[in-house]
Amino acid sequence: MIPLGRARISFEVKHMEAIPNILAQRYASSAIRQIWSPSGKIRLEREYWIAVMKAQADLGLDIPAEAIADYEKVVDQIDLDAIDQRERITRHDVKARIEAFNELAGHEHIHKGMTSRDLTENVEQLQLYRSLEILFNKTLAVLKKFSDKAAEHKNVVLTGRSHNVAAQPTTVGKRIAMFGEEVLRGAEKLGAVVKDYPARGLKGAVGTQLDLLTLFDGDVDKVGELESRVLQHLGLPGQLKVVGQVYPRSLDFEVISVFNQVASGASSFARTLRLMAGYELASEGFAKGQVGSSAMPHKMNARSCERINGFATILKGHLAMVQGLAGDQWNEGDVSCSVVRRVALPDSCFAIDGLLETTLTVLNQMEVFPAVIDRENAYYFPFLSTTTLLMEAVKSGAGREAAHEAIKENAVATVADLRSGKIQSNDLANRLAADGRLGLSKEKIDAVIASAAQLSGRAAAQVEGFNAQIDSILKENPAAAAYEPAPIL
Repeated sequence: MIPLGRARISFEVKHMEAIPNILAQRYASSAIRQIWSPSGKIRLEREYWIAVMKAQADLGLDIPAEAIADYEKVVDQIDLDAIDQRERITRHDVKARIEAFNELAGHEHIHKGMTSRDLTENVEQLQLYRSLEILFNKTLAVLKKFSDKAAEHKNVVLTGRSHNVAAQPTTVGKRIAMFGEEVLRGAEKLGAVVKDYPARGLKGAVGTQLDLLTLFDGDVDKVGELESRVLQHLGLPGQLKVVGQVYPRSLDFEVISVFNQVASGASSFARTLRLMAGYELASEGFAKGQVGSSAMPHKMNARSCERINGFATILKGHLAMVQGLAGDQWNEGDVSCSVVRRVALPDSCFAIDGLLETTLTVLNQMEVFPAVIDRENAYYFPFLSTTTLLMEAVKSGAGREAAHEAIKENAVATVADLRSGKIQSNDLANRLAADGRLGLSKEKIDAVIASAAQLSGRAAAQVEGFNAQIDSILKENPAAAAYEPAPIL
């Protein structure tokens, strides 16, 4: 027998097996996957080259219409293996894709006056921008679900916690809206990025547009018109005008920072729902046929909420990656950032997309259990009423400090007896009524404790204010409210 630590692979690998991107294949939606798929990117590049050729031909370059038509005919003929083989020879990804497209079309008219970054920077920005549009709408859909759930449970009184210790009454709806408001802040920032995200444009090797000027015999107006048409093709709302070979990597940091802000509210909601599920106050839902544990048949784990927390952690990691690129540009640009961005940009989109899809699913399926909440309230409300009881004792003539000490002694003793099992239910009211230092009747004490459920302050009004904000936003984006998530694994 071979010791486990020394085991060897005994089978022969016949071919190179593709290793999947788990974030993309398991968690991201088909729309986001298509944008970032290898073939999807190559098609965007080819469409971009064709747009450049058409503009160049219109502005006087000798590019026959028949040649452009030939390129258009083969735009969808994408052989990833063949392109990969070319790159292994050229050791240059863009050159390999240029050669492949030229061979298919039978011409050599693409990429005139362009450097690799004129292609890759703009196409990667287009991928990111199209992802941003999808993700913004999904974030609004998440806000709609937060609003609906907050409204549904705005009057369900709950024992609120600070430091994870019982503090004061709140409502389930207020708790949901609290996390929803954090998502709302992220959505506002995400919407701002979508409105002004700037394209690099056609700038050349160091940003001076020298090669394009040479092509057009120094005609500055034609070069400007060419870039204007290319920017129109890209459809991005803004433009960088004095950029070098690469656009500032602080722009990537800005985008992924916003992803993290959107994720934070959803992640805190998921973590809190996990805590509530542990006390059976609520659940993320448990589908028919679902299994919580292979060993413990009774388990109903908050596994989707755990996944949301995991996505948030991944996004923090990618933020650290792009943060390392921001402010690290050498002169007009270099390619040391490429390997980082090839991972961070698509995977951040996959992670935030998976987080939003999963959050929508949880908000659709979550359950709240009022009977269990009422039992917890019955346990804690006598303690949560002690501040009010202290004031009532003072009003009845007791000294404040003496009353404070009396309530503290009885409360601590009650907690000790509950924890040790001497008593099965909270009898603090009886103890306080029997303590002559307070001068409060049992009826008065019971009335104060019974009113604790009314001491949730402006919780319901705050929910209504949050919902009014969401309603206002969704009036401008009605389609987002109707979005429903795809089934998740």
